Amino acid sequence: VGEEGVEMRAIAEALGRGLKLPVVSIAPEKAAEHFGWMAMFAPMDLPASSALTQARLGWHPTGPTLIADLDAMRYAD
Repeated sequence: VGEEGVEMRAIAEALGRGLKLPVVSIAPEKAAEHFGWMAMFAPMDLPASSALTQARLGWHPTGPTLIADLDAMRYAD
């Protein structure tokens, strides 16, 4: 992924659009019930960057952004 700072909400909204499902916020105390073992990651701010990969490997992203890619997926197949 070439871009940085994609919020979990934006990813959830893209998946909701693709699956034609509503996206709702849940209270932090409901996270474990909803996400199971993955709940510990939901509140974390885990910034990631491809800058090091780009610098070391001379890679430059040419594909779509994460959200554009999620929007273009064929969820019904």
